[in-house]
Amino acid sequence: MASQIIQLIINGVAMGFIYALVSMEYTIIYNSTGLLNFSHDKFITLGAYIFAGTFVLGIGVNPIVGVLATIITMFLFGVIVAVGIFNPLRNMPSRLFAIMGTIALGRIISEAIRLIYGATAKTVPGFITGVYRIGSIVISKATLVIIGVSILVVVILQIYMMKTKAGKAMRCVNQNKTAATLMGINVSRSIMITIAISAVICTIIGVLVVPLYSINVSMSNTIGLKGYAAGIIGGFGYLPGAIIGGLLIGVIENLSTVVIAPVYKDCVSYIIMIIVILIQPRGLRALIRRKK
Repeated sequence: MASQIIQLIINGVAMGFIYALVSMEYTIIYNSTGLLNFSHDKFITLGAYIFAGTFVLGIGVNPIVGVLATIITMFLFGVIVAVGIFNPLRNMPSRLFAIMGTIALGRIISEAIRLIYGATAKTVPGFITGVYRIGSIVISKATLVIIGVSILVVVILQIYMMKTKAGKAMRCVNQNKTAATLMGINVSRSIMITIAISAVICTIIGVLVVPLYSINVSMSNTIGLKGYAAGIIGGFGYLPGAIIGGLLIGVIENLSTVVIAPVYKDCVSYIIMIIVILIQPRGLRALIRRKK
């Protein structure tokens, strides 16, 4: 029983990091633009399809080269989205315009995927396969890769935000766009970089879940929703809370399979989210700041 619990916790941490990355992705967009990307789950799917369907299965390149090529492609795609949607719509009288713009973008991405890659699900044979055994505990290689890469992404993003000039500009834009403009910061360019970075994060998520899910148009729907739940639990717009919220959901939903049927575990994250909204609407952000 103890080994089963340990294994569930490790797998839960891995999925928790996936949810945390999703939550981080839309949190940095919200903090820099005041808008939400309601098509971010389609960004994840698009990244997975470009990696598998175009570079690995299509062209036949090495998976590592495919990852790098996909990241570059999605970075450029994020720039196009920023120029075409976020920057023009962020100054509109109502945020509804931007919301509808991102929802429409998600539909366009879905239909484009169907037209380009077809409706048949795809897999990448041999990509991050295998297991490690520690006594009676069996840990998949994909789980360890997800944890390691996710930690690396979190660390790199924190260093970028805190130490680089562009990252500091993003934080200034988050705090006050007018003051940032008066200080000589190009707000539109900063937002463009933010959206591009979020597209890269979505790409990394899409590649990491390739060993776990078949690649299809709806592969990231549940991941996207749980990412939102993680952000709400952690405190909307609060980056450390987004990470904690994701890990919390991942671990608790996995451990819940000890007492409930695994088919119901996807409901756990939404139940936690509802409880947090009812008890502490500001999420873990309020508790963390209260302790400080």
